[in-house]
Amino acid sequence: MNDKNFIENYFDIFLKKALNSYIYKELIILKNMIIQTKKKNGKVILTGNGGSSAIASHISVDLNKAVGIKSMNFNEYDLITCLSNDFGYENWVAKALDYHLDKNDLTIIISSSGNSQNLINAAKLIRKRKNKLVTLTGFSKKNKLSKYSSLSLWVDSKAYNIVENTHQLWLTLVCDLIIGKIEYKSS
Repeated sequence: MNDKNFIENYFDIFLKKALNSYIYKELIILKNMIIQTKKKNGKVILTGNGGSSAIASHISVDLNKAVGIKSMNFNEYDLITCLSNDFGYENWVAKALDYHLDKNDLTIIISSSGNSQNLINAAKLIRKRKNKLVTLTGFSKKNKLSKYSSLSLWVDSKAYNIVENTHQLWLTLVCDLIIGKIEYKSS
């Protein structure tokens, strides 16, 4: 396959995965969950591992700056290493949430596999606290993380870049949907 055909094939696969039959309804539900969080004076907390953590950071900035809703993510090395050292890597996200999760907060956990123990433990804490949880996953629809969520958005793919790019597209689209326009004013 030549480069041009590879690129065309890639975009065809990406668009089929990103625009599946149920996603419009789910994205509108997510938009409304974020708006309700803002109305209740809550914040949106986003987290993930690796590339998903980078997506969480990006969306947190967009929610704060463009959407005007309080948002945070856990990407500080000192926080991650401190909590991992003291409570174990599998517990660091739950412990960070234990410190920062308030009654009206919404948490969004992004995970390609949906099987990372640190994120599953965080989801268990969120459920125990009775907060809303949105999960964005891929790979297997029967992943462990999705069963804890109030809203589960799943990408039917086993390719990391397809899953992660789809997660990023969905989340940035929801930001644009909330503000009601495609382009932000530059500052």
